[in-house]
Amino acid sequence: MRERNSLNRVILIGHLVKKPEIRYLPESGRPVARFQVATNEQLYYQETKKTVERTEYHRVVAWGKLAEFCEKFLEQGRQILVEGKLRWRSWEDREGNRRNSTEVEAINVVPLGKKMAGQPEQQVEADYSDQLPADEFPDLAEPVEDFPANTPDTDDDVPF
Repeated sequence: MRERNSLNRVILIGHLVKKPEIRYLPESGRPVARFQVATNEQLYYQETKKTVERTEYHRVVAWGKLAEFCEKFLEQGRQILVEGKLRWRSWEDREGNRRNSTEVEAINVVPLGKKMAGQPEQQVEADYSDQLPADEFPDLAEPVEDFPANTPDTDDDVPF
């Protein structure tokens, strides 16, 4: 038996940049939702004695019933917890250029904070990991529409 000594796990607590967008794969009809989570951190620079806030944007993808849950219950600005795995994808765009992206493949999504206006009170079990078989995460031949142009996307510039 082969010993495994690695772990691929991501936990984010942040706010939704905009409402998740859901699409259905053409051949299987399987739902996939994509959204971005913004996280903030305070950085203190001792030399200048200044504090700067830094925002990071994380691409998230959810599959199956979890995707449907995200589309139904998550709204722009809502604070959420996302637990998942880092995934790297590569594809060719319509012009034939090679594109790369790193995203968080969600296993669990939990709404946090106060209920947003207009959302019904709902008891939701957000852990759908038992319904997401590990072998059913195919790379998408054609990527779902990427995120708005005004958010940073520097995956192609990473030097490693």
